[in-house]
Amino acid sequence: MDTRVVTAHIPIELAEQIDELAARLDRPKGWIIKQALTSLVELEAKRQQLTLEGLADVDTGRIVDHTSIKDWAKSIDKPV
Repeated sequence: MDTRVVTAHIPIELAEQIDELAARLDRPKGWIIKQALTSLVELEAKRQQLTLEGLADVDTGRIVDHTSIKDWAKSIDKPV
C-alpha cells in the first residue's frame, strides 16, 4: 500500500494522550493516528449515507408528522 505523510498541528494535551495510548497498547503513534482517522472517515461516510437515505425518505413522503411523535412521546410515561 502506498502511503503519504500528512502533517497536523494538534493540542499538546491530545498529543500526550496519543503518546500514552501508544505506550499502553505498545503500538507506534502513527498506528494510533491511522486507526483514529480511519474510524472518523468511516463514521462520517456512514453519517452521510444515513442523511441521504433520510432525505430520500422525505422526498418520497415517508415521514411521521410532529404531532404523532409528540403523542407517542407522551404515551411513554403512561402506565400500561
